[in-house]
Amino acid sequence: MLNPAIGKLINNSESRYQLVLEVAKQARVIAEKNENETDKALEKSVSLAIDKIAEEKGL
Repeated sequence: MLNPAIGKLINNSESRYQLVLEVAKQARVIAEKNENETDKALEKSVSLAIDKIAEEKGL
């Protein structure tokens, strides 16, 4: 289970589709950033993107 719960993120988004787009966009940014660095991130870029979006929305 992802932390925060996906249900909370969906309830605070306009639609599921919009949430998916936000997460995908943020994950691409994180992946590109990590690709340029020599250290690999311990967490997947999608998990990091979900955490960042939840933080921005105050969840």
